Amino acid sequence: MIIDKQTVHKVADLARIAIKDNEVDTLTVEMNKILTFMEKLNELDTAGVKPLVYMNEEVNVWREDVVKQEISVADGLKNAAEHNESFFFVPKIIEK
Repeated sequence: MIIDKQTVHKVADLARIAIKDNEVDTLTVEMNKILTFMEKLNELDTAGVKPLVYMNEEVNVWREDVVKQEISVADGLKNAAEHNESFFFVPKIIEK
């Protein structure tokens, strides 16, 4: 497949990317290099290669989920700008 100027404009439109007319020639060359590389990869025999799902074969080691009090509420609120006995006060950021 050969990428032409029309295809570059179509891809940019689909990707919602604004490109300038002087960038089209450079993008055409670069996209053709990418497709040439992909065609080279398609020539490889991958019949005996199993699909890669994870980067390594390690299994997660889960720890016991134990509830414990790391710091007290008073210590947690100590450096807060505004608070009451139990909660932080933060400015409202969502408007209707």
